[in-house]
Amino acid sequence: MGNICRSPAAEGLLRDRFQREAPQWLDRIDIDSAGTHPYHVGRSPDPRMHDAARRRGIDLSSMRARLVKPADFAQFTHVFAMDQANLRHLRTLRPATAVCEPELFLDLLGGSAPQDVPDPYYGGVQGFDRVLDLLDAGCTALMNRLVVQLD
Repeated sequence: MGNICRSPAAEGLLRDRFQREAPQWLDRIDIDSAGTHPYHVGRSPDPRMHDAARRRGIDLSSMRARLVKPADFAQFTHVFAMDQANLRHLRTLRPATAVCEPELFLDLLGGSAPQDVPDPYYGGVQGFDRVLDLLDAGCTALMNRLVVQLD
């Protein structure tokens, strides 16, 4: 939604995964995150998500929230939503000339996974850790998909 919890954490996790496990592909991919609502544009990730990510060795400190732009659908080959509401919103933003169709992030995990990454914003610290667990699993699946496509 506002690009301060789930999506910047996924961006940080995926970027870290590529830097550690497949740095040879970093010059061929763009990893970014954006929100569907302008609530927090220009702000850093939520301090609770920042702390939870830092405990896992992921640095979110340089990230700033931004809003999805129609041009993102031409620049990126994959656009993911963290939940059904954001997926619906992304579909309304997608121009006819888009090169990709928005997908649910957790669909990367197959049918047994939950569809939505829960928004930890209104919950406790444990919710941020749970979200990072889900995002980490999704990032593993996404990296595997991207490496096959790049190879």
